[in-house]
Amino acid sequence: MALLSGKVAIITGAGGGIGRSTALLLAREGAKVVVNDLGGARDGTGGSLTPAEAVAAEITSLGGEAVANGDSVATRAGAEAIVRSAVERFGRVDVLINNAGILRDKTLLKMDDEMWDAVIAVHLKGTFLCTQAAVAQLRAQGSPGSIINTTSVSGMLGNFGQANYSAAKAGIYGLTRTASIELQRYGIRVNAVAPIAKTRMTEDLPLFEKIQSMTPEHVAPAHLFLASELSGDLTGAVLSVAGGKLSIYKVVESAGQFKEADSGIWTAQEIADHWEVISKV
Repeated sequence: MALLSGKVAIITGAGGGIGRSTALLLAREGAKVVVNDLGGARDGTGGSLTPAEAVAAEITSLGGEAVANGDSVATRAGAEAIVRSAVERFGRVDVLINNAGILRDKTLLKMDDEMWDAVIAVHLKGTFLCTQAAVAQLRAQGSPGSIINTTSVSGMLGNFGQANYSAAKAGIYGLTRTASIELQRYGIRVNAVAPIAKTRMTEDLPLFEKIQSMTPEHVAPAHLFLASELSGDLTGAVLSVAGGKLSIYKVVESAGQFKEADSGIWTAQEIADHWEVISKV
């Protein structure tokens, strides 16, 4: 039996790259798919339903079921319309994959307000809004579900020229962790994927000039795993995919050191003197 037989999956940013590969794989595994994509440029400007329609047509030509949606994840009206399109066409929602994203790279001192706001709106706010809309539907159905967010190595470790993108992706990590705690009582699992793959978003990065083995097709099975019952009750995890390498990101606290004094208050000099022990993981 297919892993997602009878399930309905919403995938944002599915008009190309990782989203498209995931949409095709989930459809092959029995899911009915809402292919969402604003259809704009890499920086988020413009818009066209054509990319979403093309992927939806590709799914139907292979015998699957899909509907195209061109609403923006960055507005409440858009997020609610995306979920509504799933309910109106397929009657329910079971899986949400928050994959939509844009890039407006610039070094910190050269970045303006609009560059910052646009990236935060699509990545972080968009993940929040779509998650909230999907959870409302899941609770109305009284059913469990799986939400899969998209963070990044840039959010986990930082990256030159991506202050806005890194901040958004780090925020998605925190949102994933908190949502996984709050929604567990409803049977809704919330995990994240941190992918490294050559797509329209990343194709001009130096990393991919020599490395061709990190493709969207490497990432799609991670989405399928987290969307399906294969992942059991796993929630709050961040699965990194870099070609054939899989790993887990975690925030790690060092063992630390207690001050041997009644007050427990460290002086700045004492912190400096004991830094090696305090920071040792």
